[in-house]
Amino acid sequence: MATINPYLIFNGNCEAAFLFYQSVFGGEIPYIGKFKDMPAGDGSGNLSEEDANRIMHVCLPIGDVVLMGSDSNSTSGDVVFGNNFSVSVNVESKEEADRIFNGLSAGGNAYMPMNDTFWGAYFGMFTDKFGINWMVNFDKNEK
Repeated sequence: MATINPYLIFNGNCEAAFLFYQSVFGGEIPYIGKFKDMPAGDGSGNLSEEDANRIMHVCLPIGDVVLMGSDSNSTSGDVVFGNNFSVSVNVESKEEADRIFNGLSAGGNAYMPMNDTFWGAYFGMFTDKFGINWMVNFDKNEK
């Protein structure tokens, strides 16, 4: 069964925000990665020092939900508050990922088609026809 988690995007203060959230909710941040941690072939070589030090991905489990986030960068541009979140769907198979991605993205803008990633997931992003941002993720390494 798919699970859904909020994914927040920040303009350079993601780490500070998540440390604040952790101070309120408690718990541990199991992963925090910066854009400079990406393999060179995935675009990290073209980033400014400021962008390279921004957060690529962070997660904080809170109960049954995982709050996730990242910073924008000069390639993606600053986020507009109110449009700085996505719904992240984690699924149990590649087939389920394709079904959900294709179904929800119909009539929308699939700007990052489903594809294998350097972090071991099958992943894609899109904006649906109603203007909602979505991420679909299948963690191949966990199966």
